[in-house]
Amino acid sequence: MEHATKPHTTTDGIAPFAFSEDALSECRTILGRYPAEFSKSALIPILHIAQAENDGWLSVHAMNAVADLLKIQYIEVYEVATFYSMFNLHPVGKHVLEVCRTVPCMLRGSDDIIAHIGSRLGIEPGGTTPDGMFTLKAVECLGSCGTAPMLQCGAKYHEHLTIEKVDSLIEKLRGEPKRNNYTDR
Repeated sequence: MEHATKPHTTTDGIAPFAFSEDALSECRTILGRYPAEFSKSALIPILHIAQAENDGWLSVHAMNAVADLLKIQYIEVYEVATFYSMFNLHPVGKHVLEVCRTVPCMLRGSDDIIAHIGSRLGIEPGGTTPDGMFTLKAVECLGSCGTAPMLQCGAKYHEHLTIEKVDSLIEKLRGEPKRNNYTDR
């Protein structure tokens, strides 16, 4: 396998991927928490780092770099990345608005929240605004049923949502500077 700091070459139009030195240092710190024979245990946190390094999504090249770093098969990384909805397998906007749509949130109005966000931003769930600022996702339970309806944006939960709270959040996020990949996690 190739070394993870070497950019994976590409003929598919997707930019090659290599970890930055800061990200690679964090990966090494995480790997240091596990015996060498259990390096695969670091897969999920290292996938998060790779996703942050790659503008919020995991290209095949990013997943291959993770596999190379962990010295595991590519398919092992693909299996995990495709299983969890927290990993994006296509380019996403700077702000990914993940609205819970399971029963507690749905009973408290998440369908209306999703429809409002979609209408306001001109996108359907799964879509990204033309300016690359927002991606809207309807997701399964985010574990905040007592504060329904809710959405997650980055690592932050926004709970007890109303249309007014959503509008305020969108305006606040519009005013933020462009993403700085790794440091904006």
